[in-house]
Amino acid sequence: MAGRGRRTRGLLPLLALEAASQFYRLHRKPPVTAGLIAANTLIYLRPEFLDSILPSLDQVWFNAHLILKYKDLKRFLLSPFYHIGESHLVYNMLSLLWKGIPLETSMSSTEFASMVAALLAMSQGITLMLAKSLLLFFDYEKPYYSEYAVGFSGVLFAMKVILNSQSENYTNIYGVLVPSRYAAWAELILIQMFVPGVSFLGHLGGILAGLLYLRLKRTYSGPDPLAVLIRGLTGIVSWPMRVVKDLFRWRQQRISGRGRVGRGSENRRGIRESSGVWRCPACTYENHGLLSICEMCGTSRSGEGLDSHLSSTRRSGDHPPLDELRRRRIERFGT
Repeated sequence: MAGRGRRTRGLLPLLALEAASQFYRLHRKPPVTAGLIAANTLIYLRPEFLDSILPSLDQVWFNAHLILKYKDLKRFLLSPFYHIGESHLVYNMLSLLWKGIPLETSMSSTEFASMVAALLAMSQGITLMLAKSLLLFFDYEKPYYSEYAVGFSGVLFAMKVILNSQSENYTNIYGVLVPSRYAAWAELILIQMFVPGVSFLGHLGGILAGLLYLRLKRTYSGPDPLAVLIRGLTGIVSWPMRVVKDLFRWRQQRISGRGRVGRGSENRRGIRESSGVWRCPACTYENHGLLSICEMCGTSRSGEGLDSHLSSTRRSGDHPPLDELRRRRIERFGT
């Protein structure tokens, strides 16, 4: 949306209530959608701990002339996350909530994050090219090439195209019933007619970005390189937390001094299918995944030497090894 507005905070509780209601009913919570809503809201509110870090609104307006003249990537990348008023923010975030939840729950969160990043870059890039083309071929400098705009609307129009691409239903757009697959086009025209100050090129760029994304997905069958990159970065960032969590869990087991003996789902080498725990092939004691030798009987995790130990024990006339090991466990733990 283009223009400037005065900040108020009367509608934000309604946004919070609607978001909480939607997420509460979901079994699988969509973290990317929640993160996008939180990021846009925090940027708008500018709390004290972020105020010195975030650029001001005047520094991030999307303006084709300034972006091309000064190669200003800040305006290109950050303008979708800024909003000029509370009604602008709440309207866009409710739209993101209603579109993001079904899209993210229909795919993995990594794929959804990759899609949003691609749509943001494509919608901004197409809007920039449209503004420059209108200047070159039709000498339209105003309003398109020199207008100022911010908001997440371009990405939302692209998401709307993708969400409705396979739908055979009808959608009510401001009282007009249209096929869902054409809902984005109808909304583009109706908003331009009845809502003053909106960025026509920004919305059109979003629709074209959605159509381009669908075309690329149909023609490219390989793995999404951006999703692979996001998945790798997520794994790197979360690795320290996984290590700390595993160490804490291992420490708890060492302090308790107890494992479990019994039967359960295991593979041929005695390693449990559940992560972080393996079952000794000799005494069935469950050990932490960081251990390579059974804490109870000293048998290696791979079971090496177990067969020779069994045969030699039986030839010597001793008690069966498993009975003996269970007897040792009772003496050790009293269970």
